[in-house]
Amino acid sequence: MTQLAVDAEGLTRVFDRFVAVDHIDLQVAAGTVFGFLGPNGAGKSTTIRMLCGILRPSSGRATVGGFDIARQTEQVKSRIGYMSQKFSLYEDLTVLESLQFFAGIYNVRGAQRDARIEWALEMAGLKGRGTMKTAALAGGWRQRLALGCAILHEPPILFLDEPTSGVDPASRRNFWEMIGELADRGITVFVTTHFMDEAEHCDQLALIYGGKLVAAGSPSALKTQHMSRALLELECGDLMAAYAALKTESALAAVALFGNALHIVADDETAARAAITRQLQQHGVALLRLERIEPSLEDAFVAIIEASEGASSPT
Repeated sequence: MTQLAVDAEGLTRVFDRFVAVDHIDLQVAAGTVFGFLGPNGAGKSTTIRMLCGILRPSSGRATVGGFDIARQTEQVKSRIGYMSQKFSLYEDLTVLESLQFFAGIYNVRGAQRDARIEWALEMAGLKGRGTMKTAALAGGWRQRLALGCAILHEPPILFLDEPTSGVDPASRRNFWEMIGELADRGITVFVTTHFMDEAEHCDQLALIYGGKLVAAGSPSALKTQHMSRALLELECGDLMAAYAALKTESALAAVALFGNALHIVADDETAARAAITRQLQQHGVALLRLERIEPSLEDAFVAIIEASEGASSPT
């Protein structure tokens, strides 16, 4: 039987009359990278704060590392590392002083402390930067330092809340390489994000929208299950003219701008291709390329959210 690092059932948090998290169930297998996705305000941070024992649930239950988040908060906190969305280190401390400070908080002392600090500096690529003030670090390096501080005590479970928010693409890629290295060491990583490219690196995903869990599964499974219709990519001579011509075409389920192309969703691929060709010819737009493509996670999540909104709308 798979060991669960996180097991939540009916987890709910209400602020006054606002339901921020609405009866969600989560199971995270130990040693995996679990992505918790959703737009801003969906309930991601509230959920992670409950799982870390920072915020008490209004109802429901959850265990983290085998401990109850409501009744055994201190045991939960001893088993986890937590990195908040907002950079929370002291800017007047140096890199080395920051690591020493957190080692003291986690009661990591003596030779073990020295070894863990050395490992954190190596892991985060901060060797040679120990005397730099935290305030002088660029955003990506700050995030690396924050991660090093969060795992000094060797927690088996790591919670990362939007860890790459506001970080440049190269730094985001490097940060995810570090997450992969931690997962290879057997650490469970629970990460919230709204970047779809980051979600592809996760073993399992869950999508929260409006406080409700609307989908869960592996990246490939979510794309397959929620994008059963054909997805076509169109490149043409005049993108905006093509968009204007196709967006009201009844044979097409959806048309969206996607970089230098159009993404078109269709129930009947043959009918869709004929309609696209006809409309472009009628409007004098040159067809450069039209092919069926593998849907991205972004395509799948847009479809999931649209379906969720449709299900919740009054009829």
